[in-house]
Amino acid sequence: MKTITTTADLAEFCAQAAQHPYVTVDTEFLRERTYYSKLCLVQLAMPGTDDSGAVLLDPLSDGISLEPLYDLFRDTSVVKVFHAARQDLEIFFVDAQVFPEPLFDTQVAAMVCGFGEQVGYETLVRKICHEGVDKSSRFTDWSRRPLSEAQKKYALADVTHLRQIYEFLAEKLEESGRARWVKEELTILTSPDTYITAPQDAWKRVKTRTNSPKFLGIVRELAAFREDYAQKRNVPRNRVYKDDALVELASLKPTNHEELSRARLLLREARKGDIAEGILAGIAKGVKAKPEDLPKPDRSREKLQVNPALADLLRVLLKAKTEQAGVAAKLIAPASDLDAIAGGMRNVPALKGWRLEVFGTDALRLCEGKIALTANGNDVQVVEV
Repeated sequence: MKTITTTADLAEFCAQAAQHPYVTVDTEFLRERTYYSKLCLVQLAMPGTDDSGAVLLDPLSDGISLEPLYDLFRDTSVVKVFHAARQDLEIFFVDAQVFPEPLFDTQVAAMVCGFGEQVGYETLVRKICHEGVDKSSRFTDWSRRPLSEAQKKYALADVTHLRQIYEFLAEKLEESGRARWVKEELTILTSPDTYITAPQDAWKRVKTRTNSPKFLGIVRELAAFREDYAQKRNVPRNRVYKDDALVELASLKPTNHEELSRARLLLREARKGDIAEGILAGIAKGVKAKPEDLPKPDRSREKLQVNPALADLLRVLLKAKTEQAGVAAKLIAPASDLDAIAGGMRNVPALKGWRLEVFGTDALRLCEGKIALTANGNDVQVVEV
């Protein structure tokens, strides 16, 4: 198996790949000790039935540039095929602000084609390729060199089987007319907003037991400082301080180092230096915030008057519709969205795009009393009222 370690060899491979309708792509990376993923390996394969068109790209090689790969990503005549692409795409976006175009994600396609919710790569290899995948190298250190033969074999299998999986799913989508559904889903994966966490918005990811604007004002400042600190130093946000410590600090509101030392959940490293100063400054800023500048949490769902019987009927309808269409139910609507629809909310994903066709139209008609559900043997059917 070939490993690319120079820009010239990468450019040669990408020029060959550009002559084909698609190329399969995967990555190996580390993120345990950093904020941003450290790219350790890229696997690539052109169409074929053997390993001759498959290579390993070593991004840790001295002097190598990934620009030929990014040029291939920009080439709209070649489909770039990934499985569960989100983390891979984040790496390339952070590094070069580039997204592969056009993109095909076999996990999304498999959900649309009825393989279940968030189906794993090994499952697709088994069901479509009728082979197994050696998982023994999954959790190895991909940054160490040289890579073992077992690591190389494992990594290459992530793109060689992917060729057959892609061709199978692409044909299924063409036959069913659902390629548009997958394209709609992938717009989220190719949006910069998916991968950018602005420090001032980081508080929205912190779970709290209260929605008091004054309390959330402090949470906002503490989360913003943590996010900014983690991004600039490329360390995991939890290495700065964890969410439970953040919430504890927002409750205690320490004003000096002595009071800060009483926090039970704060890491030792955060009780001094830049982190401690940032915490105290963040709390002071949050406490002094004007009422009109405090966070305003979305409470629209709290005010909903959910009809539990209607919500249960929507669950039955969703199950019937997804079984009929062969689509994963969670891909269309989580339980919280069904409750929202039953409570009168209409600005939910289940009532937009292809989901409206499969489920949303009849969901609205059910809410309006225009249809009913009836059992016919093991099947649930929609009847006009």
